[in-house]
Amino acid sequence: MTNKLINNSFFNSRITTENTTAKERWFGYLLGPAGALLLNAVLATYLNVYYTDVLGLTSLWGGTFLIVFPIISKILDAIANLIMGYVIDRTKSKQGKARPWILLSAPLLTITGILLFAIPTANTTVQAIWIMISYNLFYSCAFTIYNMSHNLMVPLSTRDASQRGKLSVFNQTTTVMMSGILVALIFPMVIMPAIGIDQKLWITVMSTLSIVVLPLTLLEYYFTKERVTEEGGDTKEEKIPYRKQIKAVFSNKYMVITYIYFFIYTFGSLIKNISLPYFCNYVLGTYNDGVTQTMLSAIGGIPMGIGIFLVWPLAKKFGKRNITLIGFILYAFGSAICWMFPTSMVIVLIGQFIKNIGGLPCTYIFMALFADTLDDVEWRSGFRCDGFAMSCYSLIACILGGIATGIFNGMINAAGYVKPYTNGLGELIAVQTPQVNSVITFAFVGLEVITGIILAALLLFLNVEKGLPEKQAEIKARLENKS
Repeated sequence: MTNKLINNSFFNSRITTENTTAKERWFGYLLGPAGALLLNAVLATYLNVYYTDVLGLTSLWGGTFLIVFPIISKILDAIANLIMGYVIDRTKSKQGKARPWILLSAPLLTITGILLFAIPTANTTVQAIWIMISYNLFYSCAFTIYNMSHNLMVPLSTRDASQRGKLSVFNQTTTVMMSGILVALIFPMVIMPAIGIDQKLWITVMSTLSIVVLPLTLLEYYFTKERVTEEGGDTKEEKIPYRKQIKAVFSNKYMVITYIYFFIYTFGSLIKNISLPYFCNYVLGTYNDGVTQTMLSAIGGIPMGIGIFLVWPLAKKFGKRNITLIGFILYAFGSAICWMFPTSMVIVLIGQFIKNIGGLPCTYIFMALFADTLDDVEWRSGFRCDGFAMSCYSLIACILGGIATGIFNGMINAAGYVKPYTNGLGELIAVQTPQVNSVITFAFVGLEVITGIILAALLLFLNVEKGLPEKQAEIKARLENKS
């Protein structure tokens, strides 16, 4: 994508105002990202089901294929995140540094999303090669390009803390809606029973979903604007050496605290998400009853809806850091209630409701805090390194995805987990020992008690909001002096 192309007026943002607008929030940050985020959420939950239950690849290469290839792919994905961060930091155009890559990702997401499922009917070797290529084209190429640039839009949109916070809420609302409503409720209740294990129906549904991503991602591109990038005007931007960026990022105490925070929170959340069906199948409910998991998801969705209206007014009044800290105290308290009474549906639902209320600030305003930290890095170092900082952020999520899965599987295997089986009478036997159920319970609710307490304590040191308006004014004055 050349500068000449992306500087063409046809590609200009439809947002021209100095301040963020309602149109920008609704189209650029709520509706626009919905396609890509929904596709990613569906893939995270059901792509492996397609490989195992529809294509029947569990025994491929002696059963090692579905274990080895995702791990190797995650390594490639991690490398791609670092490269993409480097590229974004060196992108200079009229459209900004991140937005041009959102434009490029739109057709790539659609094409690679279709290729993930349009696997030819051939021998298993051909299918394995197709899967490896399509998987890495999507995750290491298309989605990495989109996700890196998409996550930078809040920090690059404006320096105004209030406007930035509103954009963060709208941005995170889309994530919650896609994963918490459509994927957790609609897909398991409506879509999955309809398509079953029919490969043609899977291809039709997933291809349709991939096609919808294209216009929505274009909507995100056209209704976002990089005001922070534009502050530099037409001055020649210095190419900051990678070593200098590393020093600027990791010598900043607030950025280090932010990364530690994100590492702990992501690890706990991943373990919880992986253990959710096991907890519903063995501890709280019965195997695949369809009701238990739906109820937990619904209870989780109610606070998320309330949070849209409550979180930002509270954050403005008490501070983003402070309201998030208080939230994690509730987060740990709610999880502790569930941990003490894991087999009581009523008590677990009450505990989950309290926990999810506590998790609202983290869910909706974390990116605003991250943006404040990027400004602090710029104030101290004299330059921005958004791409590198975001690549480190994305790298944590990428690596932890594989690690969390491995740790959880190791925990239940060590406790003596037994897969469900059918006895001689045709009855499904799906019962675990108390030791296994104890491990599953710890993974689902116990670990989040610990992470909630640690995160609340860690946030005491994340005082990045103090003096931020003055720092932002100084940054703006520096840029004006350069132009």
